[in-house]
Amino acid sequence: MIYILPILGVLISFLFVVITKPQKNESFKLLLAFSGAFLLALTIFEMLPEVYSSLEPKSIGVFIMLGILFQIFLEFFSKGAEHGHVHISKDSQTFPWLLFISLCIHSLLEGLPIGTNDTIIYGILIHKIPIAIILSIFLLGSNIKPLYAGLFMVLFSIMTPLGTYLAHTIELLSTYGIYLNALVIGVFLHISTVILFESSEGHKFNLRKLLVIILGITIAYFL
Repeated sequence: MIYILPILGVLISFLFVVITKPQKNESFKLLLAFSGAFLLALTIFEMLPEVYSSLEPKSIGVFIMLGILFQIFLEFFSKGAEHGHVHISKDSQTFPWLLFISLCIHSLLEGLPIGTNDTIIYGILIHKIPIAIILSIFLLGSNIKPLYAGLFMVLFSIMTPLGTYLAHTIELLSTYGIYLNALVIGVFLHISTVILFESSEGHKFNLRKLLVIILGITIAYFL
């Protein structure tokens, strides 16, 4: 299931967009807010205690900060697609290689800690669904050929399971797994907090988003 769920999450989201042709609206913002809160809570409840109980705290802190910085670097190329911002010109027929490569690297990293922390798979899955929907809407709404858009999503879907597989099979990754997990924590912290900050446009109080965020944190606590 740890290999199948991320693939199904992305591909079903893509098919949902192909069939229903939805538009971005408030519902997607609520789903994004839920996914950000859920992923952040799982990271804090599950992953942080695990890494800090294994090694010297300052070393772990360094790798968490490196993860945050690395994600910021990736977003220079993805333009924030990891948290729901996709900037593709509707007139462009050029395949968005920089977006594709940066998203694939991000997804590959997401898969690394799954083998040592099975619960985080649910956080990654809930995170991927709204991102995959938003990405599919933009790809299919651009002048990129639908076949290329579909291929983009298929390759994107397999990157997280590939990361999990590599973490299981490559001895070097297993040996330094705790450091890689700390790196991924930094990635998750950056992504989830940006989603939460952006879910409150203009810093206005929104009861529905607050309730959705509380729901995400509560569910993560009881997993």
